[in-house]
Amino acid sequence: QVQLVESGGGLVQAGGSLRLSCSASGSIFSIRAMGWYRQAPGKQRELVARITSGCSTEYGDPMKGRFTISRDNAKNTVYLQMNSLKPEYTAVYYCYADVITGIDYDVDSWGQGTQVPVSS
Repeated sequence: QVQLVESGGGLVQAGGSLRLSCSASGSIFSIRAMGWYRQAPGKQRELVARITSGCSTEYGDPMKGRFTISRDNAKNTVYLQMNSLKPEYTAVYYCYADVITGIDYDVDSWGQGTQVPVSS
């Protein structure tokens, strides 16, 4: 079993910055990738960013140039630095991890989500 704990969410004004953190723990053999998705009210969940253990990254198109994902492999922790926030970025942000729990076992794990309301 893998647990993901998110922190750093909260109200932020438009144009402001916020950093989210997510730490994984539990039965972890290795972690292929960690990242963030978001879900705005009435919208589908979408990719924000993800990063592999080899530090290759992928961003959703609206996030490019504004958000930066990073990872501390030793701590099984992923970070999301969010700059120049806009009200339309208001959403619940979910941490995820692609976890190898054993040889030939691959599990997707999700955090509970953290609220990021961006005020005008």
